[in-house]
Amino acid sequence: MTYVIANPCGNAAKFEEMLKKIRFADRDLLYVIGNVVDYGPAPMELIADLSVRANVYPIAGERDYLAAQMLSGFDRMNAGKTPDPSFVADMSDWVRGGGLSTMEGYRALDAEAREGVMDYLSEMALYEEAEAEGKKYILLYAGVADYETGSDLEDYLPDDFFSEPLAKDRRLFNDATAVVGGVPTESGKIERGEGSVFLDCGVKDGGPLACLCLETGEEFYV
Repeated sequence: MTYVIANPCGNAAKFEEMLKKIRFADRDLLYVIGNVVDYGPAPMELIADLSVRANVYPIAGERDYLAAQMLSGFDRMNAGKTPDPSFVADMSDWVRGGGLSTMEGYRALDAEAREGVMDYLSEMALYEEAEAEGKKYILLYAGVADYETGSDLEDYLPDDFFSEPLAKDRRLFNDATAVVGGVPTESGKIERGEGSVFLDCGVKDGGPLACLCLETGEEFYV
């Protein structure tokens, strides 16, 4: 089976509980549409778990992308390089705005583990394509800014995938369903729009982690 979840937000315990609930097996596929890090108590533990699973594919969320930039700057500071004042301000904003658990967890790692975290964050795809029961899905964080129908997603920049949340009444792709991870639902449940599915049920604010099976349409919550 092919499963999709979104925004575990550093909550490794909820993620593990979800895997047990769906009885996730080696023959299954799971796509995790950011944010893997920030807000929750155990972002480094979650990355460590995800990174050893060959059948789990992360898609970058805005917080993952930001964390990669902030942690890279932190490493440069540790190496003795003087940071730009604007970077110091940006890092302070990031830490206060949800990045504290990520920063603290990263600082506690040794050099080899830090390198692994940076590799994992920097290599996240901006989108993925999946197919189930003859239907095509494009999995992405928020939307695609100024998307022109039929254009190649490879031509868009990272910020384009974070800066323009998809409206529920807009069809983004003619030949595929958009599965969106970073646009919160109002109901706290998975919601469907015009050629789209929205998965963010508010884990960072205490809401459930949601999972959708693409083959059956079954929804799971923990």
